[in-house]
Amino acid sequence: MAVYNVKNLCESTRTKLKEAIAKMELFLNTHSLAQLNVENDPAMDEFYRGYLSDTRHLLVFCEVGYEKLGIALRRPNFNVEYGEKVLYDVYHNCINNFFYPKNECYSEDGRYAYTGQDAIRFRKKPAREVRDLTIELSKIFEELRDELGYYETDYITQKRLQGEKV
Repeated sequence: MAVYNVKNLCESTRTKLKEAIAKMELFLNTHSLAQLNVENDPAMDEFYRGYLSDTRHLLVFCEVGYEKLGIALRRPNFNVEYGEKVLYDVYHNCINNFFYPKNECYSEDGRYAYTGQDAIRFRKKPAREVRDLTIELSKIFEELRDELGYYETDYITQKRLQGEKV
């Protein structure tokens, strides 16, 4: 990929990560387990514990990606290889962790992806704030997934053909 394309992709990815980070930080700073599980339902307690844990992990991955993109963009001469490596990491750490959360509190149902309906399906019916955050994040991560699809498999294939370790 050309320097210009990779640099622009790094800039737009960084902007989207910043937006996702702000949404997650606001949510995590203003919602506790007790606030979410007002009925003290043990099954919902487990659900929200998993959701909050997954969101904290995702936030850290996004912050790391955001910082690395900042480093790439602040260099006097943009390093395409480093930029591509960071975009690869963002794809595999941020996007994959959003769409495949460890605790599986929600999943993406591809049958709804192109219908205009929300493709996110929750394992249990969550509080409105949890649903809203997840749907807002899904829009950001869907855009990132579309833009960074190359870094899912093609990037690795290209590096292996060049005889490089990833």
